[in-house]
Amino acid sequence: MEPPNIESLWAHLRWLIVLADQGSYTGAATRLGVSKAAMSMHITELERAVGVALVRRTTRSMRLTEAGQRLVDETRESFERIAQSFNGARDVGGEPRGLLRVTAPVAFGRQQLVPRVSAFLREHPFIRIEMELSDRFNSLATEGFDLAIRHTAAPPDTHVAWPLCNVSSLLVASPEYLARRSTPQTPAELSAHDCLHYPRGADSKVWSFEPKAGRLKSAGRTTVPIAGPLAANNSEALRDAALAGLGIALVPDFSVQTALASGQLVQVLPQWRPVHAFAEKIFAIRPYSLHVPRAVSLFVQHLRIGLQAGFRAAPDEAAVRNTAGKTRS
Repeated sequence: MEPPNIESLWAHLRWLIVLADQGSYTGAATRLGVSKAAMSMHITELERAVGVALVRRTTRSMRLTEAGQRLVDETRESFERIAQSFNGARDVGGEPRGLLRVTAPVAFGRQQLVPRVSAFLREHPFIRIEMELSDRFNSLATEGFDLAIRHTAAPPDTHVAWPLCNVSSLLVASPEYLARRSTPQTPAELSAHDCLHYPRGADSKVWSFEPKAGRLKSAGRTTVPIAGPLAANNSEALRDAALAGLGIALVPDFSVQTALASGQLVQVLPQWRPVHAFAEKIFAIRPYSLHVPRAVSLFVQHLRIGLQAGFRAAPDEAAVRNTAGKTRS
């Protein structure tokens, strides 16, 4: 039987690259929006055309053969250039369109992003958004995300980062809790209170503060041991526990805006600034590339305008390249 024409296998090569990135047939099929059977058939057809095995399969895993890895390494860049050229041509004129895949932390996504998506989609009816809200780290390249929203002090230097807004860390509690247990007047008094905290290993058992201004400024930084009935790696959970009167919570301000405005929560020790609690900026990041799709740039601009209306403005720059550090969702 005659081998298939090489031009008919371009899609098969692309599927092999996605398989290498995802590390499994199930993941690759999900990423491409096809069945696992179709995925397996395409790879088998490609192997038949090449004449050698490209993938080693077992009941529990898969890995590329030397030939498969070489094929992926030598064609990946070409496919990336094709994708960039296609997106650039599509963005030249007409309405921006296409699928925009975004990953964001659960609390920030639910409270700040989702409410702002509707207006964006009404303004741009040919753009679709697929949003994954997760507090785990996501790899933009391997999982096919166009944009990640990250609460971090230092975006990675391999990515372009747009600052969206500044964030403050606040101590909050319900009026009922404070009426029952009294309102602390100094950080040292927190040791006698139920403190609701974000677990980060041994460091989560202490909170540090600096005085903001005035006569307290000379006091310098102070660190106090804390303990409480609940630790949670999600600011919504800490906020809800504070609303229920369980204790004093240390949370980012975006999680408690509404509760503070309504009086359901009140700020504790407002004259002191928590130190090293949460990062002070929210960034939109994506891997560096020569072309940024219009859908991405429009969505980032929409978020900047909306978020800066409710938070202290982040630096007014189109995008920054950071030089070090890891991101936190």
